[in-house]
Amino acid sequence: MRPYILAESNWKDLKHANIDLAILPWGATEAHNYHLPYGTDNYEAEAIAAEAGRIAYEAGAHLTVLPTIPFGVNTGQADIFLDMNLNPSTQLAIVNDLVEVLHRQKVRKLLILNSHGGNDFKTILRELGLKFPDMFFSSCNWFKALDKKKYFEMDGDHADEMETSLIMHLQPHLVRSLEEAGEGEERESLVEGIREGWAWSERKWSRVTKDTGIGNPKKASSEKGQRYFKDLTEKISKLFIELAELNQYDPYK
Repeated sequence: MRPYILAESNWKDLKHANIDLAILPWGATEAHNYHLPYGTDNYEAEAIAAEAGRIAYEAGAHLTVLPTIPFGVNTGQADIFLDMNLNPSTQLAIVNDLVEVLHRQKVRKLLILNSHGGNDFKTILRELGLKFPDMFFSSCNWFKALDKKKYFEMDGDHADEMETSLIMHLQPHLVRSLEEAGEGEERESLVEGIREGWAWSERKWSRVTKDTGIGNPKKASSEKGQRYFKDLTEKISKLFIELAELNQYDPYK
């Protein structure tokens, strides 16, 4: 039993526990090229939250990792078979209900550990911040925490070399041969501002990529994934520690 994982904890241990920070991993269930499982984002979220949580807990942080939400916003993938979708309004309802529990139990800080590019919790947390002014809300995209170029050769953002290496390390039995993987070629927008990143439009997945991947995974390896996972969770654990120790009523220098 890992006492920092809520699903593995019991009432005897939690009855008098003092929890400063709740961490909510949030993933998605969607196609990841031909070689990775639909649950890739969830496996990543659970593993990263658990390992970073362990490091932070052993450093003295009072925290709990909540069960992972396995469905994300996949509105641009409606025609990809069994890519499961939660609308942003549904996410708001879910987070609101969970925050009501935390607030009632006097857990005043929540971090959403996001594992899916289609999720964006900023507007949700802005709205809940008005409703729960004594709570401290934050979110992070773990996939932006490190410079991927220091670990991987090929760029991408979905079922790419990075994600493939991670799953090779975390769930190797769920990875098909890279010989079967597509090359993850992406069709770019005709709009210059969207290509440059300062304008935005949702990608229609089946028009952007033939194999549902974006980024060539062919140079992935378990060794790369292990190194990246170690450095990543060490960095994420520092965020957990800082948030757990933070005075939510005066969080600025």
